[in-house]
Amino acid sequence: MIVNRVLSAGLLAALAVTSVSACGAQSPTQEAVPATKAPAVASTSNSAAPLMITDPWVKTTKKGMSAAFGTLVNNTDADVTVVSGASPLSPKIELHEVVDAKGKSVMRLKEGGFVIPARGTHPLQPGGDHIMLMKVTEEVKPGAQIPFTLTLKDGETLKFTAVGKDFAGGKEDYRPGTDAGRKHG
Repeated sequence: MIVNRVLSAGLLAALAVTSVSACGAQSPTQEAVPATKAPAVASTSNSAAPLMITDPWVKTTKKGMSAAFGTLVNNTDADVTVVSGASPLSPKIELHEVVDAKGKSVMRLKEGGFVIPARGTHPLQPGGDHIMLMKVTEEVKPGAQIPFTLTLKDGETLKFTAVGKDFAGGKEDYRPGTDAGRKHG
């Protein structure tokens, strides 16, 4: 009788662990996303999906500038380079990086674009590399769905939708001598 209870308790514990493990298992490129966010992954125009983006979002703004973020995921055995971007929200999009210049964080164009290593990722985040939207044509409110197209060095494209999200920003300065004094947030 005691042996049956011990075995039953052990079996139940093993089943509970198995159930939790199965429910929590996710592939490395898919993440659980709350219903208020955009789809976790968007893929390129070809079905092999050499490049994806996870958790894409764009900073809310009334006018002026904004930026888009997420994590670029390369599913190929070769480096992939993003060379440009487009969105109906902005007539001018630039690929930017934030670097330290004499103790200040400054934004500048990312020479050569964003390189995503083979089978690797490249974060687009506040205070780092990001997609800069200049002269935003309409207000971006929380939850807004903003379409983007990134163009790769080989001509392929990555289309995705980013969700509007409130974010105070890092207030980085533009590189001195170009747009000094303008802020990005």
